Parts: sequence; C-alpha cells; structure tokens
Amino acid sequence: MSRTILVVEDELDLLATIEFNLQRKGFSTVAASTGAAALAAAQAQPGPALILLDVMLPDISGLEVCRALRANGIDVPIILVTARGEEADRVAGFEVGIDDYVVKPFSVRELILRVQAVLRRVEESDKPVSQDRPLAAGVLRVDEASHRVWVNNDEVTLTALEFRLLTTFMARRGRAQTRETLLTDVWGMSPDLTTRTVDTHVKRLREKIGDAGEYIETLRGVGYRFKDTFDVR
Repeated sequence: MSRTILVVEDELDLLATIEFNLQRKGFSTVAASTGAAALAAAQAQPGPALILLDVMLPDISGLEVCRALRANGIDVPIILVTARGEEADRVAGFEVGIDDYVVKPFSVRELILRVQAVLRRVEESDKPVSQDRPLAAGVLRVDEASHRVWVNNDEVTLTALEFRLLTTFMARRGRAQTRETLLTDVWGMSPDLTTRTVDTHVKRLREKIGDAGEYIETLRGVGYRFKDTFDVR
C-alpha cells in the first residue's frame, strides 16, 4: 500500500508541522492549500493512501472536496480536520463519505494515531475473506477474493466501502441488521453516533446493484435485512 498522505490545509505553519511529523513516522507527504489543488492531487496517479482534509479552505469547503471525490468513485480514506466538533458537523462529514475526523486544536500524536488506525482498517478490509468461495444470491454474484460483483452477469463497480457493506449483508442473509451494528462492523464507528450515513450508503448500493437492490429489505424501526429467498426472473 502507498505510504503517501495528502495534507490539505491552508494554515501554512500547521501544514508544515503535520508534514514534518508524518515524515518522521515514515510517511511521504503531498501538500495542498486549496480545494482545487486537493482535488487535482487526490486524482493524480499514483494516488495518496489517505487524505487529511481541512474543512475551511479559501475556495471550496473540505466537505465539497470530499463530496466531489466520492462522486467520482475515489474511495481513498479521508480524515476531516475541523474546528467545529458539534455532532451535526461530524454527521455532515460522515454523510459525504469521510472515514474519521479530528477537531482543532488537536495533538499531533492523536492525529498520527488516527491516520495509522484508519490505514490499518483499510488494509484489513482489503484482505479477502475467502480465496475460492464466491457468494451468490439470485441474480447477484460476488467474488470476495477479487473484489468483483456481477448482477445478471454484468459486472458492477463498487467502492471498497460499498463492497464491504454488501458482503456483510450477504454473509448475514435472513438476519436483521441494525444501523448500530452496521456502523460498528462495516464503518468501525461508534454505534452511539446519530447519523444517516448507513441509510445513504444502502441507498447508493441498491441503486448500483439494480435488480438485486430489492434483496436488501428495510425493516422499519430496526434497520435492514438481506433476503434469504430470491425470485430469479
């Protein structure tokens, strides 16, 4: 995995401090001080392993940068750096696709630990659960070893998080999954956080898998359940 961290921060002294400490821990860094520069750097090849993204940027907000990256299918983990730590601000970040957040002022040690924790989680999620056992359900087929998905024999492209959500559902077919359980098991987030991020990602996943989207049932007041019987048309 790449060890390059994209640091997006318009306070140049803070930017230099973050880069210095990341480099001491063995990371290489790329710096950006505007949203436009962040978008360009995030989409360059080879891309960064992780983005540290300030919210308040001089041109466009960090939230808009994150939204644009996710809309373009870029699934690199993002840690939002914000001076606003209220729940509504954290929720807004998770709903546009961040992986974690740090509130200013922060200790550099905490920031480094969060970077390392997110990267470990990504590395673990990239390990295939099975080397040779494809998952199948109705018109849906998943190969965990190659991280590939087909619906009606047409391949569908999912982000790493969407793939993790789908395989979690399929492995637990017929069993109710609360939003809190999914937050913990798929996102690695605290189940105490009130957020619509699960609903947002389930909606996107249903749209992407088309005819198989109906396999994910909504249980009002509970959460979701993946069907255990399927009508194959």
